[in-house]
Amino acid sequence: MSQVNQTVISQLRRLIRDEAFQPGTKMQELPVADQLGVSRTPVRMAFRVLEQEGLLERSGKKGFIVRRISQSDVVCGIEIRGVLEGLAAKRMADKPLSDRHREQFNACLDDSNALVRKGELTETLIADWSDINQRFHSIILDGAGSRAIADAIARNNHMPFASADSIIMDTQRLDAEFKKVEIAHLQHQLIVQAIAEGDSVRAEMLMREHAYLGTKYGQFLGLEQNEGTGLTPD
Repeated sequence: MSQVNQTVISQLRRLIRDEAFQPGTKMQELPVADQLGVSRTPVRMAFRVLEQEGLLERSGKKGFIVRRISQSDVVCGIEIRGVLEGLAAKRMADKPLSDRHREQFNACLDDSNALVRKGELTETLIADWSDINQRFHSIILDGAGSRAIADAIARNNHMPFASADSIIMDTQRLDAEFKKVEIAHLQHQLIVQAIAEGDSVRAEMLMREHAYLGTKYGQFLGLEQNEGTGLTPD
């Protein structure tokens, strides 16, 4: 996915979360494109992605409206992902790590090491991090070798903000966002270490904790989430 497409998707996630677009608001390509300073094409793609993520719903033949989202549903969806991905990591650690998965992990960590060494985030690096993160989670899911887990995660990904790909970066506070990336990178390294060592209990625990990064760590990094937003408490 291009940098522009990824940036527009991330911006719209944040605007919906912060209720810049009220629940029930009709989303139109041209006004949104003008607001974000982009063409209609990435906005059109973003609408389709956000529909799949449960943030938008169809209204008429071509239109979308913003769904009403409760904070408890968001937290529950993330908790469910943590349980499912924890199980996937446990299953992967229960068997010897294949050469293919080892190479994929190494390439993924090498790329994230290079990104973190830059010491800051830019819009280009946000798109790069999104790609790295998606690859990491895909390796875990593939390594579990379970169609049941894969199907369950795919269904849960339709819950708002539940998907591992639902990354929100505040471009006005990139210093704090970079700290979150550093923590996520460290967690990736620890998860890979646990899997490679066959420590299934630790791998499961670390993967479950990793799912909470976006919601539980923000208050410590100056990135309060779901506070003073339009997310209803239940």
